[in-house]
Amino acid sequence: TVIITGASRGIGAAAARVFAAQGADVMLLARTADEIIALADEIGPNAMALKCDVSQYDAVATAVTECAERFGKVDILVNNAGVGFIGNIEQTEEEDFDRLYQVNVKGVFNCIKAILPRMKKHGGVIVNMASITAHIAVKNRFAYTTTKGAVLAMTNAIAKDYIANGIRCNSVSPARVHTPFVDNFLNKNYPGEEKEMFENLSQTQPIGRMGKPQEVGDLVLYLCSEEASFITGTDFPIDGGFIKLNGN
Repeated sequence: TVIITGASRGIGAAAARVFAAQGADVMLLARTADEIIALADEIGPNAMALKCDVSQYDAVATAVTECAERFGKVDILVNNAGVGFIGNIEQTEEEDFDRLYQVNVKGVFNCIKAILPRMKKHGGVIVNMASITAHIAVKNRFAYTTTKGAVLAMTNAIAKDYIANGIRCNSVSPARVHTPFVDNFLNKNYPGEEKEMFENLSQTQPIGRMGKPQEVGDLVLYLCSEEASFITGTDFPIDGGFIKLNGN
C-alpha cells in the first residue's frame, strides 16, 4: 500500500499508475479532488482518492488513518506534493516564502510524522521529491531551492534516525519534467511562443529533452522495491545530465 501526495497530475499521477500496474493499493492525496477522483476511477478498486492539504497535520493524520482502515498497513509514502515560485530573494515576499515552506517543507514533515508510528511497527519506505536545485544553483529559484535543500536534509535525517526500525528513506531530484505545470507556465508567460520556449527549456538538459513523468515514477517504484533494499539515505538525480554535464 502506497500513499502518494500531489497525485492529481504530472509525476504524482504517473507514480500512482506505475504502482497500481504492479498491483499496489494506492491512496491518492491532493488539495483538489476532481482529478484524483478521476484517476482513482481509472485505476480501479485498488485506488482511493482523498482531498488533503499536506500543510495541515490533522488532515494528513486523518488520511493516513483512512488509508490504513481501507487497505491495512501502509508500506510506502511518496512525498510528491510541491509548489514553485520564480524569483530571487529580492523578488520573493514573505508570503511567497511562507507558501512554499508550508507545502514543500512542512508538508513533508507532516506526512512523515503522521506515518512513522505505523511504519515503525513493520518497516516501510519513504521517498521524498527533492530537485536538482538542491544540488546546483538555478537562476531565480531562491525560495524553491531553499525548500528543496530542506527536503534533501530531512531525507538524510529520517534515514539515519529510523534505519533500526526497518524504514528506508531516499529522495529523487528531477530536472525539468514535462508536466501540465510546464505547459501552463508557457501558455501564461509566452503566448504565441510556446513551441520555441518549450524547445529552449528542453535544451537546458544536456540530453536534449525534458524528462517524462513516468520515468520519474519508474525510479520511485524501484527505490520502493525489494531490489533497492540496500539503498537508504541517498538522493537520486534524474536530470538528463543537468548536474554533472551542464556547461561542459
